Amino acid sequence: MKVIVVCSSKGGVGKSTLTAHLAVQADRKGARVAMADFDPQASLTEWFSARAAETPVLVNASGGLAKVIQQLRKADYDYLIVDTPPHASADIGGYIAAADLCLVPVRPSPHDIRAVGRTVGLVKEAKKPFLFVLSQVAAGARITVQASGALSKHGPVSEVAVGSRVGFATSMTDGRTVVELEPGSRSSTEVADLWREIVSMMKGKGA
Repeated sequence: MKVIVVCSSKGGVGKSTLTAHLAVQADRKGARVAMADFDPQASLTEWFSARAAETPVLVNASGGLAKVIQQLRKADYDYLIVDTPPHASADIGGYIAAADLCLVPVRPSPHDIRAVGRTVGLVKEAKKPFLFVLSQVAAGARITVQASGALSKHGPVSEVAVGSRVGFATSMTDGRTVVELEPGSRSSTEVADLWREIVSMMKGKGA
């Protein structure tokens, strides 16, 4: 089982949305996928409570990440995607240490880019592979290119930028994802392409 940790020292970057969408996409591709919500805001848990489909599953995270991983490995799951607190809490190092890959969503703004330093420092200290994902990107915004260039100085940046669209917000109240609500849309394509890139990166890293 591969553990994907979605982490950022800044809130409001779309961690829970990204976690839900990637989990559903992996599930639709035939993988056995679980999610764990360690964010006190519990946005992922609220989304799951509105979801009718039984998969991907949301596990009880009260026993801690190590226990969750142990249980899921025994049950032969393929992926665990972990949503973490939106700050560099005392626990964030433990989440990162358990990761096969860390995803770091970043909004394309100078303030958000400056804020990633602490997260990246922890990831690099743990010697974990990571990938920046530009999130909530406005169509045609010049700053997106600038943000990608700035982030690339610190590590790999996903070729897929996740757009700022109503569908993503709507899906998080509906219990579904844009892949289910708007199949064939640009948003749906972004999610599919991002998941494909993640799987390829993990294979390439031997994760």
